[in-house]
Amino acid sequence: MSKRDAFHYEAKSALIKDGWTVTDDPFPIRYDDVDMYADLGAERLIAAEKAKEKIVVEVKSFIEGSLVSQFHMAVGQFIDYRICLEDIEPERVLFLAVPFDAFHTFFRKRLVQTVIERFDIRIIVFDVKKEEIVRWIR
Repeated sequence: MSKRDAFHYEAKSALIKDGWTVTDDPFPIRYDDVDMYADLGAERLIAAEKAKEKIVVEVKSFIEGSLVSQFHMAVGQFIDYRICLEDIEPERVLFLAVPFDAFHTFFRKRLVQTVIERFDIRIIVFDVKKEEIVRWIR
């Protein structure tokens, strides 16, 4: 298992404040003989349907070093996780959680926007200080 992201607990708290129950921290993904761990698994009851909405969240901070390299790594992880989840837990929706500051700076770049659109990357934007979700991008 890899080290937790710098804003792991802030993202987790934001999900809880938004009405989600964190079921896994980390969320294990076993695909044949490969073991991986996304940061969080969560679910919440959809009252009108009496069903549960289930998500997996990969948290990334984008605070230091090469943001482009961090983005490449995040996209690679996202694609790997999504491929595995489509086979083993297709009811789960995968999200990339990013801090508000990174979203409003680095994630506004044309290349980043193009990659997000082309690879259908769902994003949760969260406020690190308030530990709140600012925006869901589906």
